[in-house]
Amino acid sequence: MVEQTSAGKVPAIMIQGTGSNVGKSLIVAGLCRLFANRGLTVRPFKPQNMSNNAAVTADGGEIGRAQALQAMGCRVPLSVHMNPVLLKPETDTGAQVIVQGKRHGTMRAREYGKQKAVLLPKVLESFSINASGADLVIVEGAGSPAEINLRSGDIANMGFAEAADLPVILCADIDRGGVIASVVGTCAVLEGGERQRIKGFFINRFRGDPSLFDEGLREIERRTGWPGLGVVPWFADAAKLPAEDALGLADGFGDGGLKIVVPVISRIANFDDLDPLRLEPGVTLELVQPGTPLPGDADVVLLPGSKSTVGDLAFFRKQGWDIDLRAHHRRGGHILGVCGGYQMLGRTISDPDGIEGSPGTVEGLGYLDVETILTAEKSTVAARGIHVASSAPVSGYEIHVGRTSGPDCANPMMRLDEGRADGAVSADGRVYGTYIHGLFTDDAFRAAYLNAFSVRSDLSYDQDIDRILDDLARHLDQVLDVEVILKIARGAGDNA
Repeated sequence: MVEQTSAGKVPAIMIQGTGSNVGKSLIVAGLCRLFANRGLTVRPFKPQNMSNNAAVTADGGEIGRAQALQAMGCRVPLSVHMNPVLLKPETDTGAQVIVQGKRHGTMRAREYGKQKAVLLPKVLESFSINASGADLVIVEGAGSPAEINLRSGDIANMGFAEAADLPVILCADIDRGGVIASVVGTCAVLEGGERQRIKGFFINRFRGDPSLFDEGLREIERRTGWPGLGVVPWFADAAKLPAEDALGLADGFGDGGLKIVVPVISRIANFDDLDPLRLEPGVTLELVQPGTPLPGDADVVLLPGSKSTVGDLAFFRKQGWDIDLRAHHRRGGHILGVCGGYQMLGRTISDPDGIEGSPGTVEGLGYLDVETILTAEKSTVAARGIHVASSAPVSGYEIHVGRTSGPDCANPMMRLDEGRADGAVSADGRVYGTYIHGLFTDDAFRAAYLNAFSVRSDLSYDQDIDRILDDLARHLDQVLDVEVILKIARGAGDNA
């Protein structure tokens, strides 16, 4: 058990970054597992996240997928209080705002900026609830504290660190270049009290011999006054862990005989559906970027979830992918739509209340004889049942707006435990849709699905992810000054 701080608070540390996508999420996941393996009760926390990759908690709330991975690192159940504010972009200037797991509304960026101060008490409430009973809380920032134009009302970085009185460690990514300037520049633009709140820094994603950066570390220490806490070498298996957002998506994985192609739509959501397929040796998973045609040798085209189904359907057509999909189907190819992708495969999508934009009805792709009506009510529930075609068990979660019905729903893809059916299968049996996310995480369903294409699956996905988290924890333990990090966490409350 970690001793309490001098103020009686739970020990806590906040990992902030010199920018977005510098590896904060995975570092926090690794540290969560590292300290959990030492017998501590650890909790992850991220005050504000922006991602369309969400997870559903046991009570039907939403949090960022990265916090779900971090909770797995801690070996604790998910809670909405691990990520009290989740922003899910719907357009280039607006996002759905989730507060403590529930939809708070849709706001444009300027409107949300005015709301942040109102949300801070909720964020602090969640932090307190989440910390209750913990030995250690590891907090992840969002973006960078160097974005000083966003400092007013900030709840994601220094604004939260000051409100909760937390010490900060800065993470910098050397792989993208300019790492000395990014750390020293961050120091230069911060206010004096914020600079003092940063108790150290470390360098992430170093390729080669870390000792080659010894002089660089010393130079950063000299220019900032912050101690260097280590250099983290490149961890190749990080690519196998679920990505937080679309920036983490690569174009392709594997070289197996079954080729599954995924068009990367503009508001792709809950694409962690793809993660288990990336690890299957018998599968080639190809992510097709905008402006690139769908390849003609695909066995399956998988239409993923979307945060803006009507908008992404228009985006899909703009790329000419509707023409490619028609050719794929004529060649005898299979099509799978998940959530928003399922809705796109129907005859029509109606939005009478303007949930996603102007009210109206648009024509779908027409591969399933179903119709979808978008509604304000959002379904966020865990789902368990069986895959009708194989009788294999399936488990996952639903997170969507809208109701889908029509003749093809009489031939559902899944039958769920509570007695209802889910999804639809076309008359020719080659087009199918479902609202269930995470279905490929279920080893039994994934094996049955791949077996239909004569691909054998021996992968135990959750066990593999658990093993990688342990490997990541050992990796960090070898290169970071972990005892100093714990000492800094115990000093929470001594930063004024």
